Amino acid sequence: MSILPFTRPTLDDEELKAVSGVLRSGWITSGPRVIELEKELADYIGGGVEVRLFNSATAALEAILIARDIGPGDEVIIPAMSFVATANVVVRTGATPVFVDVDLTSRNLSAEAVSKAVTSRTRAIMPVHFAGAPVDMDPIHALAAEHNLLVIEDAAQAIGTRYKGRQIGSSGNPVAFSFHPNKNMTTIEGGAVASNDPELIKRLEAIRFHGISRDEDGEIEVEAWGGKMNLPDVNATIGLAQLRKLDGFNARRRKLAEHYFERMPAHPALVLPADAPGHSWHMFCICLDFDSLGMSREDVLETFKTRDILLGMHYPAIHLFGLYRRLGYGPGSFPVAEQIGEQTFTLPLFPSMTIADVDRVAFVFNRLLA
Repeated sequence: MSILPFTRPTLDDEELKAVSGVLRSGWITSGPRVIELEKELADYIGGGVEVRLFNSATAALEAILIARDIGPGDEVIIPAMSFVATANVVVRTGATPVFVDVDLTSRNLSAEAVSKAVTSRTRAIMPVHFAGAPVDMDPIHALAAEHNLLVIEDAAQAIGTRYKGRQIGSSGNPVAFSFHPNKNMTTIEGGAVASNDPELIKRLEAIRFHGISRDEDGEIEVEAWGGKMNLPDVNATIGLAQLRKLDGFNARRRKLAEHYFERMPAHPALVLPADAPGHSWHMFCICLDFDSLGMSREDVLETFKTRDILLGMHYPAIHLFGLYRRLGYGPGSFPVAEQIGEQTFTLPLFPSMTIADVDRVAFVFNRLLA
């Protein structure tokens, strides 16, 4: 039986032909394909936003913070459950990440949790749309308006996710996406920012390429720091092919997720993820209290591995990493995020999976929990 990984990118001849065309063109770094993908992403997201591409979502988030002049002395509120990049970019600017706990099944933060963490030093709130599940953003925006805070959305896992019928990214505040190979669409490595703020877009353009700006005559100027965060055309042309398939990919992901809900056993040791309208199902993450079953995490992983099924683990709670313990956090700071980090497993979920693959995973869980 073939090995079933927790994820796999969906690439075919269309992407191969597109890349071949770019390589033959002689223009392989940032150029016309980048501009084309930025426009198509803006049209897809809607809301009158502009899009600028980066070489990763991490770079995109860092650039947003820099462009908003967030730095030493500032605090940015983020969830304790996310990929560590969400916190790392805050530290990189010299600002301080302030963690809040999350919901057990959505793994998202709430306005209520954020409100308790706001101080006189808070500059921004950075909600994460975990695994493609939309954060309830209206209360977040209301809270931000009340305290004059920036809202910067980490939508690395949420391209194609909708909130109240609108695409994530269409709100106008800066929103960052990832196109890593395990995401719902890929440019191999890559990311993007969507925003309706022309001044922010202008600053992002300079930050992503050495701080360079040009006047009407094409003369260059450097007035502030910039990095090397641009996306090549080779990557962008893959993204163009992927974007046109994205809604189909996400529809398939939803169908597979719905089948998981039908086939996974009901058991007190098992916590399934929450569904929500607009969920793009980047990942299907569960919590399993393997201690109560008399097992270890390694036992569970090995049980599936012997059946050629590879589970993922997304993610450890950020505040328990050494870098963030030095800020005063430790075990017990955020119990829900810690429970998720200790018990999490990510089940296989990607568009080329079959319903039989889902049955195969669910069968092992049913046997495990019987």
